[in-house]
Amino acid sequence: MPGMHPDIAELHRLIQNLIRLGTIAQVARGRARVRLSPKLTTTWLRWVTPRAGDARTWWAPSVGEQVTVLSPGGNLAAGVIVPSIYSDAYPAPTDNSALHTTHYPDGAVVQYDHAAHALTANLPGGTATVTAVHVTIDAPDTTCTGNLHVAQHLVVDGMSSLNAGMAVLAGAEGGAAARIMGTLEASDDVVSGPVSLRGHAHEKVKRGEDTSGGPV
Repeated sequence: MPGMHPDIAELHRLIQNLIRLGTIAQVARGRARVRLSPKLTTTWLRWVTPRAGDARTWWAPSVGEQVTVLSPGGNLAAGVIVPSIYSDAYPAPTDNSALHTTHYPDGAVVQYDHAAHALTANLPGGTATVTAVHVTIDAPDTTCTGNLHVAQHLVVDGMSSLNAGMAVLAGAEGGAAARIMGTLEASDDVVSGPVSLRGHAHEKVKRGEDTSGGPV
């Protein structure tokens, strides 16, 4: 300010720099530069993250994202970036107070609606991978709307209902394609090769106690 004592001017500058609003100008190698005004951009600063010790999180801010710069003692070179503030360029994705949601640049959305008790993840054109020693899905009903591929053994302890047929191939080592320990019931027919269990005839049929020939 004109006519202000140099010490007072410096003190004013330091106080002004304690808390500054700006937008991310560059991001690289775990640091970012913040544009505070058309003529002032910070040096490379670290940003605040939930955990940075034995447990670590990573979510880099994006260029144009509005943030706060906190500078101890008013020294911008020692500042840290605190994400983030909604802006006209990047407004809030929802005004639903019951919704915890994250929207990603590729269109993916992961959210939980505590009013509806609904957790959803929409990954357009993407994949989801879970790697663990054991995974448990504890739900009365589970629906898979697409194909389900099981690379190893499938064990079903309850009753199985196959509503559109079943195709079974013998294993790579040969042997029976299916083994049933118990009674097999069929409401219609059982066909082996060209022979129908219900409709086949026998050759060399004789009266009395003689055994007929094989089915034809």
